[in-house]
Order: sequence, then structure tokens, then C-alpha cells
Amino acid sequence: MTPRDAADDNPGRWSDLDRPPLNASALRRALVREGGLWSGLEVVERTGSTNNDLVARAAAGPVAEGTVLVAEEQTTGKGRLDRRWSAPPRSGLFVSVLLRPAEVPVHHWGWLPLLTGVAVATGLARAAGVDTALKWPNDLLVTVEGEERKAGGILLERAGEDGVVIGFGLNVSLRGEELPVARAGSLLLAGAVNTDRDPLLRAVLRSLEDWYGRWRAALGDPAECGLQEAYAAGCATLGRTVRAELPGDRDLIGEAVAVDGDGRLVIATADGVQPVGAGDIVHLRPA
Repeated sequence: MTPRDAADDNPGRWSDLDRPPLNASALRRALVREGGLWSGLEVVERTGSTNNDLVARAAAGPVAEGTVLVAEEQTTGKGRLDRRWSAPPRSGLFVSVLLRPAEVPVHHWGWLPLLTGVAVATGLARAAGVDTALKWPNDLLVTVEGEERKAGGILLERAGEDGVVIGFGLNVSLRGEELPVARAGSLLLAGAVNTDRDPLLRAVLRSLEDWYGRWRAALGDPAECGLQEAYAAGCATLGRTVRAELPGDRDLIGEAVAVDGDGRLVIATADGVQPVGAGDIVHLRPA
């Protein structure tokens, strides 16, 4: 057994033996290497929002690309539309990373949340044996007792002129009685073969490094690096009747038929085809 960090010797952290603390030093040894993307990794016991913390650090002074911040407990994690994300300590992965894709035109940066979704789904398939579907634009879905449920989400925020912070939250060992809402899920409830967060995080970050490297090498072109095809293949929204709840209290109902080169969801309605770049998507018909 690999020794834990000295900070992990606090016996209170082991009050739930099914949820051991992350091994920060082992994660750094596995992920931080010369020539790789990940330049540093820190695990904190508790914070409001890893995204807020990393954005604030980037604003206060130089922060290297590839900095990773992980929280054992996140009390006021943010989702889209200022929604809140919280879960019991050590029951999930609450992670933010700082990226600086300077060579990629800014109009392609909107693909980063979709890229992260593909990377997370790929990593979890390998490490947890769970099929994770993607709901446009930033939700991670699992199947629990034949029902599609949200197990995680992704949020991108700008960090200065040349940086972005991408955060993702993922329910790993959340039990049925701990679900915040009935439509939520977790890897445990989806029948994952592994809920050890250390190998799960390693797999997800390695997958993210791989996809980010491909995307950067293609200067952000989602078709050239295979990202557009991979996202469409894993997107549970395509082929379904959906309601897009748009800014300005407008709704659009139709069939989601594609994700275009700008990362927008293309919806076919009775009045024609319309791309949607922002909004909440509600699945109205099963896949």
C-alpha cells in the first residue's frame, strides 16, 4: 500500500472507510512529469469552489498551465446558470485545471467543455467500466436501473487574457439516500467496477491531456483532431426530441440532429434548422 501524505494522517478523514482520502503525492508522481501537460497538483480538504479558487489564483499572479486543484469536499461548487453543486466529503471528484491554449483561435475555445466531456467519458470507460453519455453542452450521464441520470457536470471560466479554468464534478460513491435529487446518479449506482478515486482521477486527467494535445495540434479544429466525431458518438442528446430553454425566456422544440463545427447544437424544427449556442436542454423523448 502506498503511504498517504502526512496530512492524511488525520483520523477524522478515515471516518468513512469506503471513502479514503486521495493520495496527493502518488497522484503527482503519476501525472506530473517533464514534457507533460500537468505541471502541479494540489489536493485540499475543503473549499467552496475549485473553479473560484483557481481563477482567483490566476488573477493574483502567474500560474502555470496544467495546474490541477482537487477538493475532497466542495461546498458551493458552481454549475451553469449559477447552479450549486455539493456532495458529502470524498464521495466524488471535484477538480479544476488551468489551461492556456494560446495558439488556438479564441472562437474554438468553446469546444473545451465538450472536449472535457469526451475525455472524462473515455477515462471512466477505461477505469470504472461505466458508459458515460454526454448531454449537450456539459452534463455527464449514467444509467441507473434503466434510467438516465446526471452524475456530473463541466464548467469553463476565463482566467485572464490567455487562460481558461475548466472544472468538473463527478459523483463517484454517492449512495441512493445521499442523492440531492431523484434524477441524480453516481458511478456506484451505475454499477462501476471501480470507485477508487485515485485511479479514476489518473485515468481522466491522462485522457484530458491526450485530447487537449490533439486539439491544440489541430489549432482547435474539432473535425481535424477527431473531437467533433467523438463527441457526436457519445452525445445522448442527438437524435432526440428536445426543448431548448434559451436566454430571454424563449423555448425551442425540435429534434437535435447535429453538433456543428462551432460546438453548437443543431435543432430541426417545423420552421427549419436552427443552431443553439447557449441554453438549457431538456430531453423530451428517450433515445
